[in-house]
Amino acid sequence: MTDWTTADILSLSGKTAVVTGATGGLGYETAMALAGAGAIVILTGRSDAKGLRAIESICERFPNALIAYEHLDLASQSSVADFARRFAAGNEQLDLLVNNAGVMALPKRQQTEDGFEMQLGTNYLGHYALTARLLPQLRRAKAPRVVNLSSLAHRSGAINFDDLQGRHSYRPWRAYCQSKLAMLMFALELQRRSLAAGWGVTSLAAHPGYARTDLISNGPGANTFQWRVGRLLQPLMSQSAAEGALPTLFAATSPGAEPGGYYGPNGFYELKGAPAPARIMPQAKDFAAAAMLWDVSATLTGVSFDEIAVAA
Repeated sequence: MTDWTTADILSLSGKTAVVTGATGGLGYETAMALAGAGAIVILTGRSDAKGLRAIESICERFPNALIAYEHLDLASQSSVADFARRFAAGNEQLDLLVNNAGVMALPKRQQTEDGFEMQLGTNYLGHYALTARLLPQLRRAKAPRVVNLSSLAHRSGAINFDDLQGRHSYRPWRAYCQSKLAMLMFALELQRRSLAAGWGVTSLAAHPGYARTDLISNGPGANTFQWRVGRLLQPLMSQSAAEGALPTLFAATSPGAEPGGYYGPNGFYELKGAPAPARIMPQAKDFAAAAMLWDVSATLTGVSFDEIAVAA
């Protein structure tokens, strides 16, 4: 996979994909590549205007692209439920779910409409509930995949069950790292449970390394001295959003992607480069913590994979 690119994506004709946070950055590049390979792609996001512009841009490059936009706010459990109902009403199956949307290191603690810390609620709990609610459609596909976007930040992450929502002590980067660790743990736990329960869903994770996206350029710390120095070093340390999307696309489409695999760039510190197996930190392999996080997530969101699987 050393030189793997979008040219290696096999035809996705007849397959349906949902990409969250696809109005810009990594999600947009992921959606474009999937559409270019022939998939029916549903882009989701919070800004309808950005969604329509994204569709227009993709269609300029791929005039025959089969794409649509749907509103989805991962910071709202009611929005997640509404999207899942709309999707189920118009689609019998779902071949690929890319859980990409996210927010990063918000300087001040914010809450979702459900009372969750914003980064945990958007980056993780929203995707947990979305995946569970779309499980019936995933199970009807021939070889369904779910790809979770994690980050190099997971290496510094820890799941603080005593203060999961950061109500007693909030630190922006600590909360972000926790959310990205949760996404990786969720991917690994979903693969284990899918195998055990016979759901037939292949779960994987990926990270983009240091990709130049709006999440970075418009994030906290912009225009500080450290940010300006980072900008000067970007050509050496970073890669474009299109390049950063390659590990996700590899996990989503390649026959060589392993169930439960985690993929990122193959360069120094996994900052940039072609897709390759990525390093998983020990805390992400803590099965007991992953099971606890799964149960806590079901309680917080009121969404149970097991109950949905039985009902389906």
